[in-house]
Amino acid sequence: MAEPVFAPWTDPNEKPLIQFKGVTKRFGDFTAIDNLTQDIYAKEFFALLGPSGCGKTTMMRMLAGFETPTEGQILIAGQDVARVPPNKRAVNMMFQSYALFPHLTVWDNIAFGLKREGKSKDEIEARVAEMLRLTRLERFAQRKPHQISGGQRQRVALARSLAKAPKLLLLDEPLGALDAKLRQQTQFELMDIQEKTGTTFVIVTHDQEEAMTVASRVAVMDEGRIVQVATPAEIYEQPNSVYVADFIGEVNILEGTVVPYDDGYEVHWAEGEHPFHTRSDKRLEKGQRCSLAMRPEKVTIGTEEPDAHNRVKGRIHDIAYLGNLSTYHVELSNGQMFKAQTANTRRLSRRQLTWEDEVWLSWTDTAAVLLEG
Repeated sequence: MAEPVFAPWTDPNEKPLIQFKGVTKRFGDFTAIDNLTQDIYAKEFFALLGPSGCGKTTMMRMLAGFETPTEGQILIAGQDVARVPPNKRAVNMMFQSYALFPHLTVWDNIAFGLKREGKSKDEIEARVAEMLRLTRLERFAQRKPHQISGGQRQRVALARSLAKAPKLLLLDEPLGALDAKLRQQTQFELMDIQEKTGTTFVIVTHDQEEAMTVASRVAVMDEGRIVQVATPAEIYEQPNSVYVADFIGEVNILEGTVVPYDDGYEVHWAEGEHPFHTRSDKRLEKGQRCSLAMRPEKVTIGTEEPDAHNRVKGRIHDIAYLGNLSTYHVELSNGQMFKAQTANTRRLSRRQLTWEDEVWLSWTDTAAVLLEG
């Protein structure tokens, strides 16, 4: 039997663990968070994603108790936390710098919070041993932070944050200091640990790939507002705006006007050019401005004119070779650049397309997402 899909946000009987209700946060004249309402559920791995200054860190600091909302309420497990100081919340925060104590061993770093809580010696030993096992650090228990690698230090910070069994763990750009390969490996470790502990994780990141890899849901933010909240697959395949489409992954955006047609629309995009067809359940009026968002991997490229509604001729301007993929930058008749991506299953010497070649691009009626404006 297939495992049930984890999606508590689709169940009206499920109570959220965290509720932002009309939360606004101002710093003087600057509005960092603008009337934000959002639910986060227990056991979620929830990612706040957006460019610098979009409000994601302010949201996290309010959850931790380092900032208080100017207006609105934040509830954790049904309790308004406005008057609850940071050290009394069932919340822990892991900082980008890890903030480990350099003079303490890995074991003592993990035990630090438990000792401050006045736990018994046996309780502390059992809990630290469990955390060392969970983060695969048993061999390094007696080392100091400078004697272990960046990835191991990251795991010590995680073990220390989880030792007090918080309901909620906040992670602020937790993998920022790691190199690309280690980041990737650590993302999977984070997911594994989150699943094993059942702790709710809220991660702040500006790295879209990271958010798409680890999260159950991603909230894309812009200027203090959440623009779209959805699963990584929905955000990628069905962005609700040009901003989201453009922010996540590579995308082609074609602007034009619509004419209703059969079960979709014709999109008129350039003078004297064949209109494109797209299927969409959006309700747009004839002549309304629109954008077509299309992922490069959904575009077919070739030298022969294809038998397809949606086809357009261009010239290869540039080729980005990424090992497993090649991205062709093709200039269309109106001067616009359009990207098509192909998997490199053949050796370089066997490939047909090169710079300055005239090529045809084509895609299906359902490949592009129709967006307003």
